[in-house]
Amino acid sequence: MLLAIACLTAAAPAQQAMPVDAGDEDVRWLQWGGPHRDFTVEAGELADAWPRRGPRELWRRGLGPGYSSILADGDRLYTMYRQRDREVVVALAAADGERIWEHAYDAPPHRLDRQYGGGPHATPLVVGDRIFTTGALGDLRALDKRNGRLLWSHDLWGEMRGTFRPRGYSSSPIAYGDDVIVPVGGRGQALMAFDQASGAVRWSGGDLDNAQASPILIEVDGEAQLVALMVDFVAGFDPANGQLLWRHEHRTDYGLNISTPVWRPGSLLFISSAYSGGSRALRLRLDGAVTRVEELWATNQMRVHFGTAVAVGDLMIAASGDFGPSFLTAVDLRDGTIRWRDRSFAKASFVLADGKLVLLDEDGDLGLVRATPTGLQVLARASVFDSRSWTPPTLTGTTVYLRNHEEAAAFDLGR
Repeated sequence: MLLAIACLTAAAPAQQAMPVDAGDEDVRWLQWGGPHRDFTVEAGELADAWPRRGPRELWRRGLGPGYSSILADGDRLYTMYRQRDREVVVALAAADGERIWEHAYDAPPHRLDRQYGGGPHATPLVVGDRIFTTGALGDLRALDKRNGRLLWSHDLWGEMRGTFRPRGYSSSPIAYGDDVIVPVGGRGQALMAFDQASGAVRWSGGDLDNAQASPILIEVDGEAQLVALMVDFVAGFDPANGQLLWRHEHRTDYGLNISTPVWRPGSLLFISSAYSGGSRALRLRLDGAVTRVEELWATNQMRVHFGTAVAVGDLMIAASGDFGPSFLTAVDLRDGTIRWRDRSFAKASFVLADGKLVLLDEDGDLGLVRATPTGLQVLARASVFDSRSWTPPTLTGTTVYLRNHEEAAAFDLGR
């Protein structure tokens, strides 16, 4: 399973609240969710239709099991996979998928519930010349992205005594200033920040248990905040020191909060979970030094499991459902009304570019669609994998990089 309160102190500079390396979207996808951590990207012009056989395949290669998405940094790609009792971080050539280097380490998944595999689940993070990874057993590592050399590491479960997740650690790291920040979980360490260069602990804060979701950076009335969807709560933290600023209840069966929150204009925060969690929209605002949280609406008619939720105008689009069918669903951000449901694809994740959604569903079908206020328009589709495909697409320029539990592939989606 893929796994994608109160007072505000002096704010960090506004530009620091932007995700790391947000420029150069045409050639870089350096973190979970892409340049803005919201699965939207400035891409080249995408074709409105594909040949019957599908878009042009650039390359395909075998890749071990895992759900980590693919990062793109110029002429290199990075991802993770499992090799029996080891986890492997791999650098590939973007042009042909050939291996450049691998960094492998012991990570026997014996403690984990392996119904859906032993991971890895989280997506790495590239900052400058370093790549940061979190493995299924809570192993945080910093590597030299040029050659895979280990720079430092921490055990988030053993050494830090973080929240044990039976199906594996799943949260993708995020950068702020000179820190790399990860959810850990537990008393005083809901989140922890580590110096990117040395691995030294910079701060820890919050008393919440970690779930599976990945944190995002936002600005509330110009103030930087780090939002994390934890077990039973969504919460905001000061990314400079880890102080808990606010929290709002969001409970699910089994404590499974997996999908990444989405920040929208108008200071709206969208969160959604399966397993009875449902969706809700929160409005955040500063009242002096205090962050006020207003719940605008909540509905159990949209339940995003582990896939991506993407905003298209006033609509949030996502695959809704946990057990049984999972319909592509549009909910109106303004009032929580379900505008439409569509079952053209199986449970899917996607990225928004050039006014279109590029999606990969769990059956291995690649799709190109438009989401409108009245419904879904399917422009093109092609079968690209024949086994479980739960990893969201990565799109740079007009090239989409995909993976499932057995392979990775690249396709040209240009006109």
